[in-house]
Amino acid sequence: MQLSVSCRIAESFHSKEEASLTLPQLCDLAVAAGYEAICMRASQIGIHSSADAVAKARDTLRQRNLGVTMISGDFDIVYNNDRGPGCLRNITPYLNLAELLDAPLIRVCLKTESDIAAARRAADEAAERGKTLVHQCHNQSLFETVDEIERRLKQIDRANFGLIFEPANLEECRQNYGPDTIARLAPWIRNVYLQNQRLNPNGGVTLDTWSHGPISFDIIGIHEPGGIDFPLVFDGLKRAGYDGVITVHQSAPEDGTSPTIAAAETAEYLRRLC
Repeated sequence: MQLSVSCRIAESFHSKEEASLTLPQLCDLAVAAGYEAICMRASQIGIHSSADAVAKARDTLRQRNLGVTMISGDFDIVYNNDRGPGCLRNITPYLNLAELLDAPLIRVCLKTESDIAAARRAADEAAERGKTLVHQCHNQSLFETVDEIERRLKQIDRANFGLIFEPANLEECRQNYGPDTIARLAPWIRNVYLQNQRLNPNGGVTLDTWSHGPISFDIIGIHEPGGIDFPLVFDGLKRAGYDGVITVHQSAPEDGTSPTIAAAETAEYLRRLC
């Protein structure tokens, strides 16, 4: 499995637009911690970025021998808001960016029934350029519950439209995220997002879900106990024969721990599971 670190580690949980590290700093962090790639987000480089900024980013990555596993090309996608599905109706700029960064995967967003047909058209255009579109298991989207995720992927019915498997969002929606679920969704899994949380009715974060209403939790480090059962997740991935990308999708530590230390501790923990 390939370890990738998301630009999310240089963002706060609630603000996904301003990065606390420059891209060279983030890349140096990744190299020092032993990651093989970056999962690019709009806080660093997106479709809004100038050609010069994209070229510099590409050079920064190549100089450090880091790949780009996936792009999230705008802020509406990462916020999963009502404008998020706009990418499906004009996928060309995202394909252009993915090509420039040599990224095989492009994250997209679906919120309504009308987005299904748009996803098919976008996937067809992406296929012409050798790219795969992926959707995260995510609250308040058409990919909230396991039943719905499977149904939507079958509806879209494109070989180059897959899933970012993400156990924390499944847990928030009271869904099983263990080996049985992984086996069921395995044909579509193209990336795995990992972030950790501890469910707590008085937790510091409350998010709304369409299927189960508001859910509260505390954000904890990936290596901390009492949250997502990562050994169970990796057991399921191995049983399913998954050997792809594992992406650390944790936001910047809120306890004062530096992103560099958090990234290194997380990589060390995950290497024992891969």
